[in-house]
Amino acid sequence: MRAARLIKMVLLLQSRSAMTAAELARELEVSERTVTRDAQALSEAGVPVYADRGRAGGYRLVGGYRTGLTGLARSEAEALFLSGLPSALREMGLQDAATAARLKVSAALLPSLRDASDTAARRFHLDAPGWYQEPVTPELLPAVAEAVWDDRMVSARYRRGGAGGEVERELAPYGLVLKAGVWYVCARAGTDFRVYRIDRFTAVAVSDERFVRDDDFDLPGFWDEQAARFARSILRTEVTVRVSEAGVGRLLRSMDRSAVQDALDAAGPPGTDGWRTVTLPVESLEVAYDQLLSLGPELEVLKPPALRNRFAAAAERLSGLYR
Repeated sequence: MRAARLIKMVLLLQSRSAMTAAELARELEVSERTVTRDAQALSEAGVPVYADRGRAGGYRLVGGYRTGLTGLARSEAEALFLSGLPSALREMGLQDAATAARLKVSAALLPSLRDASDTAARRFHLDAPGWYQEPVTPELLPAVAEAVWDDRMVSARYRRGGAGGEVERELAPYGLVLKAGVWYVCARAGTDFRVYRIDRFTAVAVSDERFVRDDDFDLPGFWDEQAARFARSILRTEVTVRVSEAGVGRLLRSMDRSAVQDALDAAGPPGTDGWRTVTLPVESLEVAYDQLLSLGPELEVLKPPALRNRFAAAAERLSGLYR
């Protein structure tokens, strides 16, 4: 336990020019007194940890000291190689850089761990696009990725959905997201953060001007919030149904899960027959027809009448086929 903590302390000091005892204690989840003892132990072991005294003092490594990577365990080495996603890196134009990095890491590993990249590749592969979809790499993705990595402003022409036409935007691109085979960029436009589909960019010019990142921006958190908001925003109408106990699980898999769960919670417990009446938010009656028809006899549409009549007609046709 202590050995792992000492290694982490060295790596923290190696990655930063200096850290206070309070910062190290927070990162290592120990007391400042323990940090002092650990620093002394490292110094006695030959690691040049230097302590600056005073209110603005802290700990640092002297003389550009660097530790090797030979302390990696097999599971750690394999996890490191899993962090590279070949298809995504290739689409962003980073395949050569990733290959060079992996070669450097491999060269620094102990001989017994140098097959970690092969063992990881044989055991894990990410196929991001959904089934029955042919992934298409946006032509302008490498340019956007370059701007993201270098914190550079971009001038972009963006094609809106529907008949919205094209608009021009000055963007500070903070991060890239690959969702179900579709690339998005989360960017600041003025003072607002927004999400843009990269395949809708018709022109991108990367500026020499760099932007200053907001340190409070959390890419995964922002994406989750925007994705949830989008999913809810398209649910503009409602349908009322009766659904069996068996149909509930299928309903959760065929529609927006969180919206269905909220509707089920609001509906209360099932009746004596095990069925419950639920009011569901849906994108449109057309979409609802496609989604709910898959539940077959486990669901009955109550309203609106137009949708119920359509289900009744479908049931009659189906009955005729099997009569």
